[in-house]
Amino acid sequence: MVTFHSSIVKFVFALNLLLSKPQHRHLLAFLHGIILCEGRVNISQIRRSSNHDRDLSCMTRFLQESPWNPQYVTKQRLSYLMETIRQTRAKWGDTRPITFLILDDTQCKKERSTVKMEGLDFHYSHSEGKSVWSHSLVTAHVVTDDLSVAWDFRSYFRKEDCKERNVPFKSKNDLAIELLETYSSSPDEHVYVLIDSWYTSKKLIDACTKKGFHVIGAFRSNRMIAPFGMKIKTSTFASTILRPTDLCPVTVDGQTYKVYAYEGPLSNMENVRVFLSWEDKFDPKKLPFCLLCTDTSLDVVTVLRHYAVRWQIEVGYRYFKELLGFDQYQHLSHKGIERFWTIQFLAYTFLALEQAKGKRHSPSLTLGDVVRRIRKDCMGQLILYAYEQGWAQKPLVEVLKNLRLSS
Repeated sequence: MVTFHSSIVKFVFALNLLLSKPQHRHLLAFLHGIILCEGRVNISQIRRSSNHDRDLSCMTRFLQESPWNPQYVTKQRLSYLMETIRQTRAKWGDTRPITFLILDDTQCKKERSTVKMEGLDFHYSHSEGKSVWSHSLVTAHVVTDDLSVAWDFRSYFRKEDCKERNVPFKSKNDLAIELLETYSSSPDEHVYVLIDSWYTSKKLIDACTKKGFHVIGAFRSNRMIAPFGMKIKTSTFASTILRPTDLCPVTVDGQTYKVYAYEGPLSNMENVRVFLSWEDKFDPKKLPFCLLCTDTSLDVVTVLRHYAVRWQIEVGYRYFKELLGFDQYQHLSHKGIERFWTIQFLAYTFLALEQAKGKRHSPSLTLGDVVRRIRKDCMGQLILYAYEQGWAQKPLVEVLKNLRLSS
């Protein structure tokens, strides 16, 4: 495995994935190609970047037909990740850890002319403000200590597509609940589930409460509150009843907000902390940013700081798509696409763990910095190998063959 980066090889074998030797080599080739590839990421570019010696059709069959279990790969990845998190906490004496579990969805956009690819449909894109021809995924992202890592994903299909597939329909809220069920917290761990207004529902909050998790989530201004014992729509309360003297100024990371805090019922939820906020100054003509928190012990500054961590999942989507080519696949079968995503999450986990290690010495280290370092390391490994083979007077043809290069 001359052309494989040693730390990636160690990471894969530590997971004990129960793969055959050829399957291991294919998986390593995909991981290396995804990380090393600059520009468009498809199977041809992955093969070229990893110097994989197998035919392109073999790599395609690895995604489409090879008998390996992506669910087992994910299970092993998450188990390894949790064990690493717990070992790190024990090493640093973190007895009351805080974990943020962020839930959201993203779209992998495709050209409208792409019609043979399975699972494509029109899904609403928050970033574009309209429905786009795409695959849709609900994902979870975990942030704890120095680690910020993509956790897991679920594919979302519209009801019509589910009928054609003869599978039960699951809403995005249902899929989000499935994802939070996959996170097993320790007894002394504080878990905050961060969600935007699309996911804030009694059903999801009840699921979080059942697991002992707290929720910090945005909600729409048409929800009903009862600050004076009388139910009123949040937007109406903010525009007609609220006065500047009812708000307090709050500064979080250099930004000043005017905030109204209230504890009580919200729609069909019995008792939560509610925060209505405006940047800089109160304006009754503008809708407030509405936030709820099920942990009533937290003050407003802490709640706003915690919720700001939700941005990490958006950063993760950017790294996935711009750096690792998460949405650049060309496979026609959804089975192959989901296997590709499984490998993408494997690559992200490796990079996130490397980033967390490096952050103790370089706090500003980004995932992009880690990728650039690995690309340099791989080139350095090749140069060192060629140098050592030259000193050993190995035939050039043999060296080129081992490096999978042509003379």
